[in-house]
Amino acid sequence: MKKNYILTLIMAFCFFTFDGYSQESKSAMGNSQEPTIEGLSIYPNPVSNGKLYITSKLGSEKTIEIFDVLGKKVFDTTTGVKEINISNLNAGVYIIKIREKDATATRKLIIK
Repeated sequence: MKKNYILTLIMAFCFFTFDGYSQESKSAMGNSQEPTIEGLSIYPNPVSNGKLYITSKLGSEKTIEIFDVLGKKVFDTTTGVKEINISNLNAGVYIIKIREKDATATRKLIIK
């Protein structure tokens, strides 16, 4: 019983110690994040009709890139309208990257 208690304490100590180091290394690297797009809305998600709508507070021209799970770019466009036709993409999980002026956002996109 005493061995199990000591072993549990040691494991808990190691868990919290390593977790703390990993958080320190992330903050030590310096996060130079780009500003995010204010009021960004991507719908519907999951997409089932081949049409994706992207809106934001600014409503200005957006550069849209869609990548498959392996990182290959499968779609790329620059548009000022909110409706995007993605009917040529196969069903699956994708990553969508949207740039508007100097702001960037990345989201998961599911196509049924």
